Amino acid sequence: MTKTGKGDGGRAAGKTASGHLSRREAVKTLLDDIGDTLIVAGLAGAKGDVLAAVGPDYPLVFPFGGAMGAATAMGLGLALAQPDKRVLVVTGDGELLMNVGTLATVAVANPPNLGIVCVDNEHYGETGFQKSHTAFGTDLATMASGAGIGAVRTVWEAAELADAAALLRQSNGASFVLLKVAVDDPPKVKTVWDAVYHKMRFRQALLGTP
Repeated sequence: MTKTGKGDGGRAAGKTASGHLSRREAVKTLLDDIGDTLIVAGLAGAKGDVLAAVGPDYPLVFPFGGAMGAATAMGLGLALAQPDKRVLVVTGDGELLMNVGTLATVAVANPPNLGIVCVDNEHYGETGFQKSHTAFGTDLATMASGAGIGAVRTVWEAAELADAAALLRQSNGASFVLLKVAVDDPPKVKTVWDAVYHKMRFRQALLGTP
């Protein structure tokens, strides 16, 4: 069931194009009480948001680096392979735009244990902070809804985060939350830049095998 409300599937009346939420605070709020949720973090800012919220050594996070556009597909595959685990993808507008067609596959598969959070600051943080398509009117929540994802929510205000968190955890199908955040560049989070290390650590935490 699609959640309706202020900002769902488009820009709410009276809102400016860009948001003013603190991305770090908003993501941290959504990740409170996540339990054993498996998290796929898209590259650049989204990865920093997740690691700042749960800690750089949290083993149930698979952080992407250098694979722009792959986070949602990775999360979908993980949700299908681990139907008894909740899976959360946290990615950015630029990363999602790179492979936005994946939303259609998510909608068709519709795993009830998959939630997607897009942190939309309307800029490509990985490639020089150029404006992304969402700065010029592209609405990723509308695209998610149009792809067929039934539970979609756009968040403009901190007061809307609790409802968004509930949507991600309680939906009976795939869910999508668009966070309209302020245009800023938070401090980097120090972490290991070894993709094999992250793969093996995540695998061991999930499956108990190296």
